[in-house]
Amino acid sequence: MDTSKKLAGQRAVVTGANRGIGAAVAHRLAALGAHVLLTARDADRLRAVTEAIVAAGGSAEAHAFDLAETAQIAAFAQTALRSGPCNILVNNAGIGRFGGPLHTMDPDSFDRLMAVNLRAPYLLLRAFAPSMIAAGSGHIINISSLASRNPVPNGAAYAGAKAGLNGMMVSAAEELRQHQVRVSLVEPGSVRTEFGAGLADGKSPLGAIAAEDIAEIVAFLAQQPPQCFVSEVLVRPTLKK
Repeated sequence: MDTSKKLAGQRAVVTGANRGIGAAVAHRLAALGAHVLLTARDADRLRAVTEAIVAAGGSAEAHAFDLAETAQIAAFAQTALRSGPCNILVNNAGIGRFGGPLHTMDPDSFDRLMAVNLRAPYLLLRAFAPSMIAAGSGHIINISSLASRNPVPNGAAYAGAKAGLNGMMVSAAEELRQHQVRVSLVEPGSVRTEFGAGLADGKSPLGAIAAEDIAEIVAFLAQQPPQCFVSEVLVRPTLKK
């Protein structure tokens, strides 16, 4: 047995896997032997990431749909579970609006942000947790943000959604751990991605975290021994040299 393939035989769902943290997580879990189901709205970019994983020797499949649409989430979950279990769910997808203060944000943009950043993780947990409970194992890993704990001028809705995600998932962890299903939160600071550029002003004395760094943390969480779990990981950049 290849001991480097510690997730062999497991199936992992990764949302927002067409770029940034999601793509890095999908690559890392596939390298550990998991069959990865990648999801995002951008079908072309999602297909490119999936093909790159397969070319590197991994196992992956692409599912393009909109996480803001309840029916599309349900259809995806049904398809995914028909093909096999979901052992690992990584709720990574997120959108942000950093263009102005909260009182200038239109309700439709607010609703879509909450639908993707907060409601979709709930719907995916609702879809996959019952099968994890039946199996007596599973891990739900949520990519949150240090924005949930710190003031984010012009990003209040994003910060609020991430704070809501934290509160929701730490309580879900208590509900599920009696079934040997683990729930974890990863809360990074500024990450070097297209999305992360919305939070950084380019003048910080701190360095930025790489998407691959977050992928390593997700991989660590996914490989924990079954009798314990890490509930929250706060990830801060080191000082620039």
